[in-house]
Amino acid sequence: MEIRQMATAFLFNQDHVLMMKKARSKIFNFEFWGGIGGHLENEELNFPMKASYREIEEETGFIKSDIENFRMKYILIEKNTGEIRQQYVYFGETKHRNFISSDEGELFWIHQSELLSLHTSKIITFTIEHYLENPVLDDIFVGTVRVHNEEKPQIQWATIKETISF
Repeated sequence: MEIRQMATAFLFNQDHVLMMKKARSKIFNFEFWGGIGGHLENEELNFPMKASYREIEEETGFIKSDIENFRMKYILIEKNTGEIRQQYVYFGETKHRNFISSDEGELFWIHQSELLSLHTSKIITFTIEHYLENPVLDDIFVGTVRVHNEEKPQIQWATIKETISF
């Protein structure tokens, strides 16, 4: 089984979030929405924040100095199409709204009250919902999706805490 590592960013400007609409992907054969991001390159495997900044610049034109309060908030783990997917999710704030379009998809500033009505992957919907309910928590959360039989998918959240050696 292969492991796919990805970095995704949600960039806020006041009460709007920069979201990307894609016509389809390798996973979905229909229109869906997501944050800004993609796969980690080999030299980025231990540096997901570096990968996230690279993806942001490639997909939006925003550079590191355009973004404030950028921090990892989630690590998402799921099994999908025969691989384990590990996704590092970052949140930050942009100093302005001027993005540059790319070939990856269409960019839109979406009001945060509309985020949960967008068609996203289930794990991203869970993540956005959790973040909107807990925007000021400094913890990093690990989320795994579970499905039992034909039940509705659920997510389990765990907080990563600093371990104390004795």
